Amino acid sequence: MSAASFSADSLLRHRVLAVDPAPVIDATTPGAEGNRYGFEGGRTILLEDGTLHFFTAERYGDPIVVKMRLGHWRLAPGAARWERVSTVYESSGDYTGDDPRAALWGPMPIFDEAENAWTLFYVAYRAKPSTPDAWYENYEGRIWRAVSTVPGRGGIGGPYRDVGVILQPDAESQPWEGLQGVDSFHAHRAADGRWLGFYGSAQTQFIPCRFWGVGLAEAPALAGPWRRLPAGNPVKMDAVFAENPVVDRLGDLWIAMVDGGPTRGCFGYAVSRDGITWSQASWIDLAPSLAAPWWQTMRTPLGLVPERDGTFSIYFTALRPLPVAGTDWGAVGRARIAFERL
Repeated sequence: MSAASFSADSLLRHRVLAVDPAPVIDATTPGAEGNRYGFEGGRTILLEDGTLHFFTAERYGDPIVVKMRLGHWRLAPGAARWERVSTVYESSGDYTGDDPRAALWGPMPIFDEAENAWTLFYVAYRAKPSTPDAWYENYEGRIWRAVSTVPGRGGIGGPYRDVGVILQPDAESQPWEGLQGVDSFHAHRAADGRWLGFYGSAQTQFIPCRFWGVGLAEAPALAGPWRRLPAGNPVKMDAVFAENPVVDRLGDLWIAMVDGGPTRGCFGYAVSRDGITWSQASWIDLAPSLAAPWWQTMRTPLGLVPERDGTFSIYFTALRPLPVAGTDWGAVGRARIAFERL
Protein backbone atom coordinates (compact mmCIF):
# COMPACT_ATOMS: atom_id res chain seq x y z
CA MET A 1 0.00 0.00 0.00
CA SER A 2 1.46 3.36 -0.97
CA ALA A 3 2.02 5.83 1.86
CA ALA A 4 0.77 9.39 1.51
CA SER A 5 3.45 11.85 2.58
CA PHE A 6 1.01 14.42 3.92
CA SER A 7 -2.44 14.70 5.47
CA ALA A 8 -5.42 16.59 4.08
CA ASP A 9 -5.57 18.89 7.11
CA SER A 10 -2.09 20.17 6.32
CA LEU A 11 -3.60 21.92 3.28
CA LEU A 12 -7.29 22.44 4.11
CA ARG A 13 -9.41 23.16 7.13
CA HIS A 14 -13.15 22.49 7.03
CA ARG A 15 -16.07 23.82 9.06
CA VAL A 16 -19.54 22.32 9.15
CA LEU A 17 -21.90 25.30 8.84
CA ALA A 18 -25.26 23.53 8.76
CA VAL A 19 -26.87 20.14 8.29
CA ASP A 20 -30.46 19.78 7.14
CA PRO A 21 -32.47 18.20 10.00
CA ALA A 22 -34.32 15.88 7.61
CA PRO A 23 -33.55 14.20 4.27
CA VAL A 24 -34.02 16.21 1.07
CA ILE A 25 -35.07 13.01 -0.75
CA ASP A 26 -36.67 10.08 1.07
CA ALA A 27 -39.36 7.45 0.62
CA THR A 28 -42.10 10.12 0.70
CA THR A 29 -40.63 12.18 -2.15
CA PRO A 30 -42.68 11.97 -5.38
CA GLY A 31 -40.70 9.81 -7.77
CA ALA A 32 -39.47 7.44 -5.05
CA GLU A 33 -42.58 5.26 -5.23
CA GLY A 34 -41.63 1.63 -5.71
CA ASN A 35 -38.04 2.21 -4.62
CA ARG A 36 -38.03 -0.39 -1.88
CA TYR A 37 -34.65 0.24 -0.24
CA GLY A 38 -33.61 3.75 -1.25
CA PHE A 39 -30.46 5.30 -2.68
CA GLU A 40 -26.71 4.78 -2.43
CA GLY A 41 -23.94 6.90 -3.89
CA GLY A 42 -23.62 8.64 -7.24
CA ARG A 43 -22.84 12.24 -8.10
CA THR A 44 -24.43 15.70 -7.99
CA ILE A 45 -23.53 18.22 -10.72
CA LEU A 46 -24.50 21.91 -10.94
CA LEU A 47 -24.85 23.14 -14.52
CA GLU A 48 -24.42 26.70 -15.73
CA ASP A 49 -28.18 27.30 -15.88
CA GLY A 50 -28.42 26.69 -12.12
CA THR A 51 -30.01 23.24 -12.41
CA LEU A 52 -28.63 20.58 -10.07
CA HIS A 53 -28.51 17.03 -11.41
CA PHE A 54 -28.22 13.88 -9.34
CA PHE A 55 -27.31 10.43 -10.71
CA THR A 56 -27.63 7.61 -8.20
CA ALA A 57 -27.98 3.88 -7.65
CA GLU A 58 -31.55 3.12 -6.58
CA ARG A 59 -31.86 -0.05 -4.51
CA TYR A 60 -35.12 -0.66 -6.24
CA GLY A 61 -36.25 -4.19 -5.45
CA ASP A 62 -35.43 -7.76 -4.46
CA PRO A 63 -32.93 -9.25 -4.14
CA ILE A 64 -31.78 -6.22 -2.12
CA VAL A 65 -28.64 -4.53 -3.57
CA VAL A 66 -29.03 -6.68 -6.72
CA LYS A 67 -32.26 -5.50 -8.38
CA MET A 68 -31.17 -1.93 -9.13
CA ARG A 69 -32.00 1.16 -11.16
CA LEU A 70 -29.66 3.96 -12.12
CA GLY A 71 -31.81 7.05 -11.65
CA HIS A 72 -31.51 10.66 -12.79
CA TRP A 73 -32.98 13.37 -10.55
CA ARG A 74 -33.09 17.14 -11.02
CA LEU A 75 -33.50 20.22 -8.82
CA ALA A 76 -34.50 23.25 -10.90
CA PRO A 77 -33.45 26.77 -9.80
CA GLY A 78 -35.82 27.97 -7.10
CA ALA A 79 -37.60 24.62 -6.85
CA ALA A 80 -38.63 23.40 -3.40
CA ARG A 81 -38.03 19.72 -4.06
CA TRP A 82 -36.23 17.28 -6.31
CA GLU A 83 -37.88 15.76 -9.39
CA ARG A 84 -37.13 12.30 -10.72
CA VAL A 85 -36.37 12.58 -14.43
CA SER A 86 -35.73 9.06 -15.68
CA THR A 87 -34.36 5.57 -15.24
CA VAL A 88 -31.06 5.52 -17.12
CA TYR A 89 -30.50 1.75 -16.77
CA GLU A 90 -32.13 -1.11 -14.87
CA SER A 91 -30.38 -4.32 -13.80
CA SER A 92 -31.71 -7.81 -14.36
CA GLY A 93 -31.61 -8.78 -10.68
CA ASP A 94 -30.38 -12.25 -11.68
CA TYR A 95 -29.21 -14.10 -8.55
CA THR A 96 -27.49 -17.10 -10.11
CA GLY A 97 -24.10 -15.60 -11.00
CA ASP A 98 -24.78 -16.02 -14.73
CA ASP A 99 -25.52 -12.40 -15.69
CA PRO A 100 -22.58 -9.92 -15.68
CA ARG A 101 -25.16 -7.10 -15.43
CA ALA A 102 -27.19 -8.54 -12.57
CA ALA A 103 -26.60 -5.45 -10.38
CA LEU A 104 -25.78 -1.89 -11.52
CA TRP A 105 -24.16 0.74 -9.27
CA GLY A 106 -22.12 3.92 -9.10
CA PRO A 107 -23.26 6.16 -11.99
CA MET A 108 -20.71 8.97 -12.54
CA PRO A 109 -21.41 11.52 -15.31
CA ILE A 110 -18.40 13.47 -16.61
CA PHE A 111 -18.45 15.95 -19.49
CA ASP A 112 -15.97 15.22 -22.27
CA GLU A 113 -14.90 18.43 -24.02
CA ALA A 114 -13.20 16.44 -26.79
CA GLU A 115 -16.42 14.64 -27.70
CA ASN A 116 -18.76 17.48 -26.64
CA ALA A 117 -20.85 14.89 -24.84
CA TRP A 118 -21.44 13.41 -21.41
CA THR A 119 -19.80 10.13 -20.50
CA LEU A 120 -21.51 8.01 -17.85
CA PHE A 121 -19.29 5.50 -16.06
CA TYR A 122 -21.09 2.86 -13.99
CA VAL A 123 -20.47 -0.54 -12.38
CA ALA A 124 -22.02 -3.85 -13.43
CA TYR A 125 -21.76 -6.98 -11.24
CA ARG A 126 -22.57 -10.63 -11.24
CA ALA A 127 -24.58 -11.59 -8.16
CA LYS A 128 -25.36 -14.67 -6.09
CA PRO A 129 -25.65 -15.49 -2.38
CA SER A 130 -22.39 -15.62 -0.45
CA THR A 131 -20.89 -18.82 0.94
CA PRO A 132 -20.40 -19.45 4.69
CA ASP A 133 -16.64 -18.78 4.48
CA ALA A 134 -16.79 -15.63 2.35
CA TRP A 135 -18.68 -12.36 2.14
CA TYR A 136 -19.92 -11.40 -1.26
CA GLU A 137 -23.14 -10.88 -3.09
CA ASN A 138 -22.24 -8.59 -5.96
CA TYR A 139 -18.87 -9.57 -7.40
CA GLU A 140 -16.61 -9.36 -10.49
CA GLY A 141 -17.44 -5.68 -10.95
CA ARG A 142 -16.77 -4.15 -14.37
CA ILE A 143 -16.80 -0.48 -15.32
CA TRP A 144 -18.97 0.36 -18.30
CA ARG A 145 -18.73 3.58 -20.30
CA ALA A 146 -21.88 5.02 -21.87
CA VAL A 147 -22.17 8.22 -23.91
CA SER A 148 -25.12 10.58 -24.18
CA THR A 149 -26.72 10.57 -27.61
CA VAL A 150 -27.58 14.27 -27.16
CA PRO A 151 -24.52 16.50 -27.71
CA GLY A 152 -23.45 19.36 -25.46
CA ARG A 153 -23.83 19.98 -21.76
CA GLY A 154 -27.60 20.03 -22.15
CA GLY A 155 -27.47 16.33 -23.02
CA ILE A 156 -26.72 15.27 -19.46
CA GLY A 157 -30.06 13.45 -19.23
CA GLY A 158 -29.24 11.22 -22.20
CA PRO A 159 -30.46 8.82 -23.45
CA TYR A 160 -27.14 7.03 -23.04
CA ARG A 161 -25.58 4.49 -25.39
CA ASP A 162 -23.25 1.81 -24.02
CA VAL A 163 -19.81 1.90 -25.61
CA GLY A 164 -18.08 -0.88 -23.70
CA VAL A 165 -16.19 -2.01 -20.61
CA ILE A 166 -13.17 0.17 -19.77
CA LEU A 167 -11.84 -1.56 -16.63
CA GLN A 168 -12.44 -5.06 -15.25
CA PRO A 169 -10.82 -7.96 -13.38
CA ASP A 170 -8.14 -9.35 -15.70
CA ALA A 171 -4.44 -10.13 -15.95
CA GLU A 172 -3.64 -6.50 -15.06
CA SER A 173 -5.52 -6.64 -11.74
CA GLN A 174 -3.24 -5.87 -8.82
CA PRO A 175 -2.66 -7.96 -5.67
CA TRP A 176 -4.75 -5.69 -3.42
CA GLU A 177 -7.81 -6.16 -5.63
CA GLY A 178 -10.22 -8.99 -4.90
CA LEU A 179 -13.41 -10.82 -5.76
CA GLN A 180 -15.31 -7.51 -5.64
CA GLY A 181 -13.71 -6.66 -8.98
CA VAL A 182 -13.81 -2.99 -9.88
CA ASP A 183 -16.46 -1.38 -7.67
CA SER A 184 -16.30 2.33 -8.53
CA PHE A 185 -14.80 4.74 -11.04
CA HIS A 186 -14.46 8.51 -11.27
CA ALA A 187 -12.16 10.34 -13.69
CA HIS A 188 -10.40 13.70 -13.49
CA ARG A 189 -7.74 15.52 -15.48
CA ALA A 190 -4.43 15.85 -13.66
CA ALA A 191 -1.98 18.76 -13.80
CA ASP A 192 0.17 16.98 -16.41
CA GLY A 193 -2.80 16.68 -18.78
CA ARG A 194 -3.46 12.98 -18.30
CA TRP A 195 -6.85 11.62 -17.44
CA LEU A 196 -6.65 9.75 -14.15
CA GLY A 197 -9.43 7.65 -12.69
CA PHE A 198 -9.97 6.43 -9.16
CA TYR A 199 -11.15 2.84 -9.17
CA GLY A 200 -12.03 0.69 -6.17
CA SER A 201 -11.90 -2.93 -5.13
CA ALA A 202 -12.09 -5.18 -2.07
CA GLN A 203 -11.11 -8.73 -1.14
CA THR A 204 -14.64 -9.81 -0.39
CA GLN A 205 -13.64 -13.45 -0.75
CA PHE A 206 -12.48 -13.22 2.88
CA ILE A 207 -14.34 -12.83 6.18
CA PRO A 208 -13.68 -10.29 7.42
CA CYS A 209 -12.85 -8.23 4.36
CA ARG A 210 -9.69 -6.56 5.68
CA PHE A 211 -9.33 -3.71 3.22
CA TRP A 212 -11.63 -1.73 0.93
CA GLY A 213 -9.53 0.66 -1.11
CA VAL A 214 -8.92 2.69 -4.24
CA GLY A 215 -6.22 2.92 -6.87
CA LEU A 216 -5.52 5.06 -9.91
CA ALA A 217 -5.78 4.24 -13.60
CA GLU A 218 -4.65 6.48 -16.48
CA ALA A 219 -5.72 7.19 -20.05
CA PRO A 220 -4.78 9.64 -22.81
CA ALA A 221 -8.45 10.53 -23.29
CA LEU A 222 -11.64 10.08 -21.30
CA ALA A 223 -12.67 7.41 -23.81
CA GLY A 224 -9.52 5.44 -22.94
CA PRO A 225 -7.80 3.09 -23.21
CA TRP A 226 -7.58 2.91 -19.41
CA ARG A 227 -4.66 1.19 -17.68
CA ARG A 228 -3.94 0.78 -13.97
CA LEU A 229 -0.91 2.73 -12.78
CA PRO A 230 1.96 0.28 -12.36
CA ALA A 231 3.13 1.86 -9.07
CA GLY A 232 1.55 3.71 -6.14
CA ASN A 233 -1.63 1.64 -5.81
CA PRO A 234 -3.61 1.36 -3.66
CA VAL A 235 -3.74 5.06 -2.77
CA LYS A 236 -3.54 5.26 1.01
CA MET A 237 -6.47 7.52 1.85
CA ASP A 238 -7.22 5.25 4.81
CA ALA A 239 -5.72 2.08 6.26
CA VAL A 240 -9.05 0.21 6.28
CA PHE A 241 -11.76 1.76 4.10
CA ALA A 242 -12.05 4.32 1.30
CA GLU A 243 -14.64 4.03 -1.45
CA ASN A 244 -16.33 6.04 -4.21
CA PRO A 245 -14.03 9.09 -4.51
CA VAL A 246 -15.61 12.00 -6.42
CA VAL A 247 -13.01 14.56 -7.54
CA ASP A 248 -13.56 18.31 -7.87
CA ARG A 249 -11.26 21.33 -8.09
CA LEU A 250 -10.88 23.66 -5.14
CA GLY A 251 -8.77 26.58 -6.31
CA ASP A 252 -5.27 25.25 -6.92
CA LEU A 253 -6.07 21.93 -5.27
CA TRP A 254 -7.83 18.76 -6.29
CA ILE A 255 -10.23 17.40 -3.65
CA ALA A 256 -11.76 13.93 -3.54
CA MET A 257 -14.83 13.44 -1.37
CA VAL A 258 -14.71 9.84 -0.16
CA ASP A 259 -16.91 7.36 1.69
CA GLY A 260 -15.39 6.28 5.00
CA GLY A 261 -17.43 3.10 5.33
CA PRO A 262 -20.47 2.03 7.32
CA THR A 263 -18.59 1.63 10.62
CA ARG A 264 -16.75 4.96 10.64
CA GLY A 265 -19.90 7.06 10.84
CA CYS A 266 -18.67 9.88 8.59
CA PHE A 267 -17.34 10.68 5.14
CA GLY A 268 -14.23 12.67 4.35
CA TYR A 269 -11.88 14.12 1.77
CA ALA A 270 -8.37 13.70 0.43
CA VAL A 271 -6.49 16.48 -1.35
CA SER A 272 -3.81 16.74 -4.01
CA ARG A 273 -1.61 19.52 -5.38
CA ASP A 274 -1.48 17.97 -8.84
CA GLY A 275 -4.29 15.39 -9.07
CA ILE A 276 -1.68 12.61 -8.99
CA THR A 277 -0.28 12.32 -5.45
CA TRP A 278 -3.01 12.24 -2.83
CA SER A 279 -3.13 12.86 0.90
CA GLN A 280 -4.51 10.72 3.63
CA ALA A 281 -8.16 11.53 4.23
CA SER A 282 -9.59 13.90 6.82
CA TRP A 283 -13.04 13.02 8.13
CA ILE A 284 -16.17 15.18 8.46
CA ASP A 285 -18.50 14.20 11.29
CA LEU A 286 -21.95 15.71 10.73
CA ALA A 287 -23.66 14.09 13.73
CA PRO A 288 -22.62 16.75 16.33
CA SER A 289 -24.38 19.42 14.24
CA LEU A 290 -27.81 17.90 14.92
CA ALA A 291 -29.50 17.15 18.22
CA ALA A 292 -31.00 14.00 16.69
CA PRO A 293 -29.41 12.89 13.39
CA TRP A 294 -32.00 11.36 11.10
CA TRP A 295 -29.62 8.66 9.84
CA GLN A 296 -28.48 5.47 11.51
CA THR A 297 -25.49 4.82 9.22
CA MET A 298 -23.68 7.55 7.28
CA ARG A 299 -22.54 6.52 3.82
CA THR A 300 -21.48 8.29 0.66
CA PRO A 301 -20.76 11.94 -0.29
CA LEU A 302 -21.87 12.95 -3.78
CA GLY A 303 -19.26 15.62 -4.55
CA LEU A 304 -19.12 19.38 -3.99
CA VAL A 305 -21.83 21.82 -5.09
CA PRO A 306 -20.49 25.41 -5.06
CA GLU A 307 -22.63 28.11 -3.47
CA ARG A 308 -22.50 31.82 -4.31
CA ASP A 309 -20.90 32.75 -0.98
CA GLY A 310 -17.88 30.51 -1.55
CA THR A 311 -19.12 27.65 0.63
CA PHE A 312 -20.25 24.26 -0.62
CA SER A 313 -23.26 22.03 -0.28
CA ILE A 314 -22.43 18.37 0.08
CA TYR A 315 -25.25 15.98 -0.65
CA PHE A 316 -24.84 12.49 0.75
CA THR A 317 -26.63 9.17 1.05
CA ALA A 318 -27.24 7.66 4.49
CA LEU A 319 -29.23 4.75 5.88
CA ARG A 320 -32.19 4.83 8.23
CA PRO A 321 -33.88 1.68 9.60
CA LEU A 322 -36.96 0.14 8.01
CA PRO A 323 -39.64 -1.62 10.06
CA VAL A 324 -38.53 -4.93 8.53
CA ALA A 325 -35.70 -6.34 10.64
CA GLY A 326 -32.34 -6.43 8.94
CA THR A 327 -33.14 -3.89 6.23
CA ASP A 328 -32.69 -0.17 5.85
CA TRP A 329 -33.62 2.68 3.49
CA GLY A 330 -31.05 4.97 1.89
CA ALA A 331 -32.14 8.61 1.92
CA VAL A 332 -30.36 11.74 0.64
CA GLY A 333 -29.21 14.50 2.97
CA ARG A 334 -27.46 17.83 2.64
CA ALA A 335 -24.80 19.69 4.61
CA ARG A 336 -23.19 23.11 4.14
CA ILE A 337 -19.38 23.10 4.47
CA ALA A 338 -16.70 25.81 4.34
CA PHE A 339 -13.10 25.04 3.38
CA GLU A 340 -10.12 27.23 4.28
CA ARG A 341 -6.85 26.91 2.36
CA LEU A 342 -3.87 26.71 4.74
